[in-house]
Amino acid sequence: MIPFVGLKIGMHTFEFKIADAFFEQVEYSLIEKGNVDVTLNLEKKETMMIGDFTINGKVAASCDLCNEPVEVDIEGGYQLIFKFDDKPTDDETLIIVYPEEFEIDIRENLLELISVSLPSRTIHEDGECDEEMLELLNEYRVNADDEDLEDEDYEEAEDTEEESDDDYEYIDPRWAALKNLGNKKDE
Repeated sequence: MIPFVGLKIGMHTFEFKIADAFFEQVEYSLIEKGNVDVTLNLEKKETMMIGDFTINGKVAASCDLCNEPVEVDIEGGYQLIFKFDDKPTDDETLIIVYPEEFEIDIRENLLELISVSLPSRTIHEDGECDEEMLELLNEYRVNADDEDLEDEDYEEAEDTEEESDDDYEYIDPRWAALKNLGNKKDE
């Protein structure tokens, strides 16, 4: 919580250290644990406050392959605008601060900013995943040797320049079947 009522017009800097307790309070969070430093440069103006957030640290998220915790480095810079107003807005870039409020709660904003700082795919380094889980996944993986695959599934890969036998683009048979449905519709 940042009490903004007593702040003078101008720039103000706040620093936060976010630890495991912060993430434990949130249900269904993508992040299990973490140690994140946040710097907020808050510029207070007459009708709004502009918050520039800088995030840097490490968090523990679930590996996308084996579902075991993996430590991920995160960093980023984000800006949020807090507008003093008495009417709600549909603009997702604005956070309305109503006249009766005297402080802003940025906990939810911090969680969102940290979450969007995660890479699109979080996986362990090679050889660090849970071997039992990988073996189980491999047991149910769709392989290129399946009978359902047709030669046309690899058609795009053959069109590329100078490919070896090992370089081919695998197309999931389910997507290939959907693609064929679209072709049949045109006939």
